[in-house]
Amino acid sequence: MHDIRERTVAEFAPASVEHPVLADILAYWHARRGTRAMPTRAEISPTDLRDHLGWIVLVDVLPGFTDFRYRLIGTKVAHYFGADATGRTISEAFKPFGEDAVKSVQSVHRQAAEAKKPVRAHGDAAWLADGFDTFDSIFLPLSDDGETANMVLSAFTFDYKAVKAKSESVLL
Repeated sequence: MHDIRERTVAEFAPASVEHPVLADILAYWHARRGTRAMPTRAEISPTDLRDHLGWIVLVDVLPGFTDFRYRLIGTKVAHYFGADATGRTISEAFKPFGEDAVKSVQSVHRQAAEAKKPVRAHGDAAWLADGFDTFDSIFLPLSDDGETANMVLSAFTFDYKAVKAKSESVLL
């Protein structure tokens, strides 16, 4: 197991992001929120994001920001992790990777939800297990009441062609 702190960087309220998918989704989130801290889930249209749906994850914030339940996981993200954890909490989905993994994944979601601001996380995911590639992600809070984040919209990107090629070579 590798040290998470050496492998992943979390950046609070990034001014911009380089990855085009993340940049598009961050700009979309800013446009939808306008002058408010966060947009509502109803203001986020899957049709508007159709070109990026494979990269998108949507979680429900559980009371007290104690955990988060996966509501939607894009097909590319599910491919990266080798499973679709829709309906499971972060603590359930990441338990096989250890307590440090659970806490780290919860932490970036919690930071975005509590602060009501975007959080970018990127780096080498080898701390999860051997074979996990580098990634770049953005976590964006959503609020139905304008005050409390009740969902987090995120996009998780990586070299999809390389991950797909690895998984296909394992099947041969």
